[in-house]
Amino acid sequence: MRTVKTENTADMESGTADMANLEDACADMVGIGNAAHPAELANPAGQLAGFQLAEIQPATLLKGRTAAGETRWFYSDERPVVLPSGAAASGVPSAPSVLLRVLPPETGLGDLLALPRAELQALLATQPAAVEPPAELLAPVDGGTEVWAAGVTYLVSKQARMEESAEADVYDRVYQAQRPELFFKAVGWRVSGPSGPVGIRRDSPLNVPEPEAALVLNSAGDIVGFTVGNDMSSRSIEGENPLYLPQAKVYRHSCAVGPWIRMAWAVRDPEDMSIDIGISRSGQVVWKGSTSTSQLKRGFGELASYLFRADVFPRGAVLLTGTSAVPGMDFSLLDGDVVRIDVGGVGSLSNVVVTV
Repeated sequence: MRTVKTENTADMESGTADMANLEDACADMVGIGNAAHPAELANPAGQLAGFQLAEIQPATLLKGRTAAGETRWFYSDERPVVLPSGAAASGVPSAPSVLLRVLPPETGLGDLLALPRAELQALLATQPAAVEPPAELLAPVDGGTEVWAAGVTYLVSKQARMEESAEADVYDRVYQAQRPELFFKAVGWRVSGPSGPVGIRRDSPLNVPEPEAALVLNSAGDIVGFTVGNDMSSRSIEGENPLYLPQAKVYRHSCAVGPWIRMAWAVRDPEDMSIDIGISRSGQVVWKGSTSTSQLKRGFGELASYLFRADVFPRGAVLLTGTSAVPGMDFSLLDGDVVRIDVGGVGSLSNVVVTV
């Protein structure tokens, strides 16, 4: 993939080269973030559904490992459908058909996110058809992809934070403030993908998942795609003191993203997407919740613009946009729970809970 010049001159070009080198160094470290003790990845109950190519909608970018063990990026494009003679006139509907394309082996997400949106769309549509589809889905990030998060972006989230905190007014003020709360969540090699582990801290008695719609941003700060995010959180630690937020939010297996990236040009109404979560324990649903991105206090564009203020992301970034499906203070995740998050028009992400 060629290097793309941007308007941010030497500062951004230097960052691009440094990040590319970092991602090369991280390539061998992905297993450190996404796999650990074999017991963490075991799924004896078979609670996570297998990956099916039929689940992929057109205009979806995914990262996968083939049966031969090769990691590649793929793009699902809409395949033209030729109807039998007379079918169109008779009102026979055309069935959706997807052509899976494959990107060059050296291509990473950062290379794609360095491109302007229109150029990215054109590039994806010209890649060759895949000979071997992925046998396994991986987190749709590079080793060096930065994942950030926004907090207290929904009224329900503000109320939940106020309930748990000894400094409740802090959350009311940030909800009403002009500037949103943004924090660094994880670097790509630490991110879990589909069926990977999500962690609960052993030094926290109250731990919850936070289901979120995530923005995939290019180097110019434009929204080019959406994915599903799980911003794992230790409520007891953050509730003790708001300044403990980094410890409550950033730890091993605290972030999951996937199962793929649905491109922005295929999502009809991103600011009215449904978000559903279900938590299963021993095969039984023990908590579920639903919300919609229409309940956000701040728009996606506003959140993205604040992330790019006084900063550059030459290889793009992922931004989790906050949650409003929050369990009560009487609920905490347990080791072995399965968390499934569905974002309408994007996809479903399932992960197994492990203690870290």
